[in-house]
Amino acid sequence: MKAVVQDRYGSPDVLELRDMERPVPSDDEVLVRVRAAGLNAYDWHLMRGDPYVARLALGPRAPRARIRGRDFAGEVTAVGRNIRDLRPGDEVFGEVDGTFAEYVCVPDAWVERKPATLTFEQAAALPLAGNTALRGLRDVAGVRPGQHVLINGASGGVGTFAVQIAKALGAEVTGVCSTCNAELVRSLGADHVVDYTREDFTRAGRHYDVVLDLAANHGIVGLRRALTPTGTLVLGSGGRSGQFLGAPVLILKGLALSPFVRQRLRSLIGPAPGKAVLADLRGLAESGKLAPVIDRTYPLGEVPEAIRYLEEEHARGKVVVTI
Repeated sequence: MKAVVQDRYGSPDVLELRDMERPVPSDDEVLVRVRAAGLNAYDWHLMRGDPYVARLALGPRAPRARIRGRDFAGEVTAVGRNIRDLRPGDEVFGEVDGTFAEYVCVPDAWVERKPATLTFEQAAALPLAGNTALRGLRDVAGVRPGQHVLINGASGGVGTFAVQIAKALGAEVTGVCSTCNAELVRSLGADHVVDYTREDFTRAGRHYDVVLDLAANHGIVGLRRALTPTGTLVLGSGGRSGQFLGAPVLILKGLALSPFVRQRLRSLIGPAPGKAVLADLRGLAESGKLAPVIDRTYPLGEVPEAIRYLEEEHARGKVVVTI
């Protein structure tokens, strides 16, 4: 099979399209013929070994997982003998390392049937970013109907899902984005839009029940200033490359401060989605409450160009690789 592989950390130039052995599923895995794979900031952070402290877990000189990619949608071609609910020919989606490839083996716990209303490209955009948005708003923040939620980074991959999920949860939504993305964010259901090129939401004097920070471009003091006295701040893992510690510093500051203030300061870092979360995302998509926004698509051989575009941090929604 063809796959995008890296042997060392670095720029997109370290990625190469190579012939690799097709994987064989274990008893608890399914083999998926990948039709599309979503790109995430996760991919370029891992490609660069960034933040640098992460290399302690990922591998000191190169990532132990050599094939890039995390999200996928495709067709089951073989199943392990312990698999009961999937069979060859089923259309599925999910999240696992190594999806920039023609085939990938996926543990049964991390794969679900694809939303019937979505294309392979749309479904591949959903798992990691959709899981992040759903978990951050529903499970971490506990958003309730009538609450006012602000999403910082509303036009990005996670942000476009977060706007829609917050509305589905019954919230009044304010999205923070640039001038050129304001109409997109409104079209996703945002009640209000803050143009960060013209206004700093942390100094505008408005207060929110929940702030979901996906951009990591403000300090803890400013983010808390935008909250109600008992509001909830959910800190994502965004942040530019080339940092030693990166966004985890902001998260650690928030977690250290949380026991001493009335506001709830929480982290978005967490596990990959299991079947239950993937099923929830499928339900939202099939009900029409969640629609992936795809900025661009690239063929498998142009993954380096796709990641270069994603690293510019101006993508509107998701970037997807077709295979």
